[in-house]
Amino acid sequence: MPRAIWRGAISFGMVSIPIRLFPATESKDIGFRQLRRDSNTRVRMLRWDPVEEQEVPYDEIVRGYEYAKDRYVVLDEEDFEKLPLPTKHTIELTAFVEESEIDPVHYEKSYYLAPDDVGLKPYSLLIRAMQAKGLIAIAKVAIRTKERLCALRARGDQLILETLYYPDEIRDPGEAAAVEEISDQEMEMARALIEMLEEPFDPEKYHDEYREALMTIIEAKLEGQEVATPEAAAPQPAVDLMAALRASVEAARAREESDAATGDNGATAGEKAAVAAD
Repeated sequence: MPRAIWRGAISFGMVSIPIRLFPATESKDIGFRQLRRDSNTRVRMLRWDPVEEQEVPYDEIVRGYEYAKDRYVVLDEEDFEKLPLPTKHTIELTAFVEESEIDPVHYEKSYYLAPDDVGLKPYSLLIRAMQAKGLIAIAKVAIRTKERLCALRARGDQLILETLYYPDEIRDPGEAAAVEEISDQEMEMARALIEMLEEPFDPEKYHDEYREALMTIIEAKLEGQEVATPEAAAPQPAVDLMAALRASVEAARAREESDAATGDNGATAGEKAAVAAD
């Protein structure tokens, strides 16, 4: 398990649960270096002082808040430690809510919460109580330089902390698209298509095809080869909505019949095809 990025306690009424916070996710993006085109020399990003015209060592970097043009208030680590916030060291559970009440747009990043040995009993109790009620907890926690709204939920025998965006951090979507009239036939065809594609979510079915294709090109270049790929056809706008829906249903039915013939989830596919055909 990676190094804990935060240590503190969960406050649950009069109960205190010592915990450590770990990142629950990691990026699998393929990393690239910036190189000069002609020489392949790696380009360095410098912390540059344009007045002194020299590079600035990292230990001379401080954080400043720009309150006016080129005017700053400088803060050091002691200033951040002086912040009068209990959330620097405590995750105080202030409410329990239905998970469905939180719009997914609020979710930011996931962390694992691991109890210290003395906190294992109350940690387990909190998990069981939340599972029994079917609720998740709402709290705040100060991580690094920001107090974050967060949700705690039980996942098996593990507590997961999800940081949430505050309402003022979520952008206004702007003007919504005009709503057009939908016929009963169009609605029925769309419903049939959705039902044929409905299935339990299985994250193991999905993988990053872009990353795999990119690694194929990288490996081919290492071996001095070129990868020839067919040009993808540009999607054509649907002129006849009903025709597009009908073609989509037929394509989905054909895929399900193919899966059934090869024994891939045949029972479920047959059931869905029967429903869609009604």
